[in-house]
Amino acid sequence: MAQPHGEGHGVQRVDDGHEHDRGGHGHGGHDHGAAVTAATDRRLLLGALGLILAYMLVEILIGLAAHSLALISDAGHMLTDAFSLVLALGAMRLAAKPAHGRWTFGFKRAEILSAQANGITLLVLVGIFVYEAVDRLIHPPVVDGALVTATALAGIAVNAAAALLINRANRTSLNVEGAFQHILNDAWAFLATAVAGIVVMATGFDRADAVASLVVAALMAKAGYGLVREAWKILLEAAPEGVDPAALGARLREAKDVVQVHDLHVWTITSGFPALSAHVLVAPGQDCHAVRIELEELLRHDYDIEHTTLQVEHAPSEILTIGRGAPDAEEHPAGHCG
Repeated sequence: MAQPHGEGHGVQRVDDGHEHDRGGHGHGGHDHGAAVTAATDRRLLLGALGLILAYMLVEILIGLAAHSLALISDAGHMLTDAFSLVLALGAMRLAAKPAHGRWTFGFKRAEILSAQANGITLLVLVGIFVYEAVDRLIHPPVVDGALVTATALAGIAVNAAAALLINRANRTSLNVEGAFQHILNDAWAFLATAVAGIVVMATGFDRADAVASLVVAALMAKAGYGLVREAWKILLEAAPEGVDPAALGARLREAKDVVQVHDLHVWTITSGFPALSAHVLVAPGQDCHAVRIELEELLRHDYDIEHTTLQVEHAPSEILTIGRGAPDAEEHPAGHCG
């Protein structure tokens, strides 16, 4: 009988402080070039952070001078942009730390916690801005439309530059995508604010500023909900997007010499890092290792799952007999063990 395949494979820490593949399978392509990519992503995010912080301070001062809630709302949104970038940078640095001791996966899920925090921050700000906007719809202040318009147009340019920087980073990471969504939503918010400023200048309708704030809040709610939902899927270890565990299990059972597949689990460690474990029973006399290699290749090629733990053993004869639909087992469906 083949030895269970699982904990003996993967990545091993050795005295030189680096990770070495012991063969079979493991993290696959997750670590290749990681240092260069992470360093590049950090530089891009730092550049975007500098742009956001500088313009945020300018916008707060102009918003107070122009009595514009839309501008102050945008500045608040830019503060969350800066916060999201700081969180993303911190999470990237933490996630890059190697696995050691009890932290057998390292701190890769720090990025998911960062994305969740970004989403929750957006949702909290939605409540604040909606409350203020409704108050200003009831009691509208005098708004300097020209100043609001000019500031918003400049803000669009700043956010576009920051979004372009982050777009060049690795957006398959939910952490980086969270920061990108913050910046992108802020650009749309500036556009709404610019339209409100033009309306105020053209018609004197000061409530347009509060309406623009509500538009900003709606955009923030959409982005925040999306981030929280995706982060919770990973934290609660749901199957990766696009993977049906039942269909995947059926596909594994169709492989040559496989009698049964059970205890199948498929989940996501962090963005772009799916994992799978299963117990596979093979027909007696067949090569368990060959079956394992075939299943790993199937998972890698068809499902992009490279981190697999397959416990492969020979099936007991009674399971095989029932599975073949023996005449003395009428109560069991032919071809499968109930």
